[in-house]
Amino acid sequence: MEIRNFTTDIDKFLNGLEETTRSKVSKVLHMLIVVGSEIEMPYSKSLGGGLFELRVSGKISIRIIYCFHENCAILLHAFAKKTDKIAKKELDLAKKRQTSIL
Repeated sequence: MEIRNFTTDIDKFLNGLEETTRSKVSKVLHMLIVVGSEIEMPYSKSLGGGLFELRVSGKISIRIIYCFHENCAILLHAFAKKTDKIAKKELDLAKKRQTSIL
């Protein structure tokens, strides 16, 4: 499966992570490439409405919200998760981006 970024801000965020975390993110993204929509917990979780989150744990928890479109996984938003729940503003941004591509 091909992975595309909605915006270059996602690359900037991921490239700005410390090396260990960036390596973990790369491994989870590779799993998404290999197994596509079959990726499951603890690496991916459905958020409903066609949105999913890639979950990367470590010193900081990284979340990448994505959707599937035209046989691709589209990375909509990436951020460091600081609380148990995803902040509404993070989810709203991903939903807005999803709407613009569908």
